[in-house]
Amino acid sequence: MKFARLGAKGQEKPAVMVSESEAVFVDHLISDWNRSELEAGAIAKVGAADLSSLPKVKVSDYRIGSPVARPTNIICVGLNYAKHAAESGMTPPPEPVIFTKAPDTAIGPNDDIIIPPNSVKTDYEVEIAIVIGKKASYIPSVEQAPSYIAGYTISQDVSERHWQIERAGQWTKGKSFPTFNPCGPVVVTADSFDPHNVRVWCTVDGEKRQDSSTSDLIFGINHIVWYISQFMELHPGDIINTGTPEGVGMGFKPEKYLRAGQTVVTGIDGIGQFTNKVVAHK
Repeated sequence: MKFARLGAKGQEKPAVMVSESEAVFVDHLISDWNRSELEAGAIAKVGAADLSSLPKVKVSDYRIGSPVARPTNIICVGLNYAKHAAESGMTPPPEPVIFTKAPDTAIGPNDDIIIPPNSVKTDYEVEIAIVIGKKASYIPSVEQAPSYIAGYTISQDVSERHWQIERAGQWTKGKSFPTFNPCGPVVVTADSFDPHNVRVWCTVDGEKRQDSSTSDLIFGINHIVWYISQFMELHPGDIINTGTPEGVGMGFKPEKYLRAGQTVVTGIDGIGQFTNKVVAHK
C-alpha cells in the first residue's frame, strides 16, 4: 500500500494511492496519517477495508502534503554512505552518528525550499526515510527491528553548511531551518517494499548531482532502528532520515550550493520523486 495526504496546507486529508496518478480519500476510516492513528492501527484498518467503491481523484488536482502529519521526531543519521564519508574527508564512524531536525521542517514534497537569510551554503541531500509504525524502546535485536517499521518515504534533508559545520559544529543548527525537510510523495508500507538495494538520486536544474544505491549504506535500515531505540523512544509517525550518498554540493570543487531560482528533483526507485523550487527568504 502507498498512502499520502492531499490538500491545501493545514487542510490535508488521508488518502491511499490506487494507481500512479489516482488516489482515494480514507478520511471516513481515519482522521489523518498521524501518530495517534498509526498508534491505533491505521495501516491495518485501512488495509482491511474495501476501497474499491470509493471515488477516485487525480493526485495532480491537489497539493501533496507531508505523508505524516506533524511527526513527533525527525531523527537523522550522518555520514552513513561510504562514498559520502570519503567525499567529506571523514573516516566512516564506528557507530551511527545521530542528530535531530525540528519536526516542523517536514513539509509537502513539492513545496518550496526557502534559503535562510544571508545563507550562501544551503545544500541538498536525498535520503531514504523510515517511518516508524509502533512505539519502540530497547528493541532486543536487529532482527526484530522490521516489525517496528510502518514503511518508507523520501526526504530531502536540506542543510545549511555554515551553521552545521562552521558555527561550533553542531549539526542540528544547520538542519532545522523552516522548509528544510520536504518529504513524500507517499509512504510505501514495509510489506510491499524492500529498501536494501534501491537507487536514490537527486538533480539540480537537470544536472545529476547524486546517483547511488542504499547498498552503499554503512549501517543498514534495521540496524539504525534497533540502534536508535537503545537510547531514544520511537513513536508511530517518527521519521528517520538514514543518510545521504555522495554528490552533495559541499563535496564539489568548487562547491555547488543551492541558489534562489533553481529546481531540485529528488527520487528513489519504487517510492517516487518530487520537485522543489528554491526561493529566497523574504
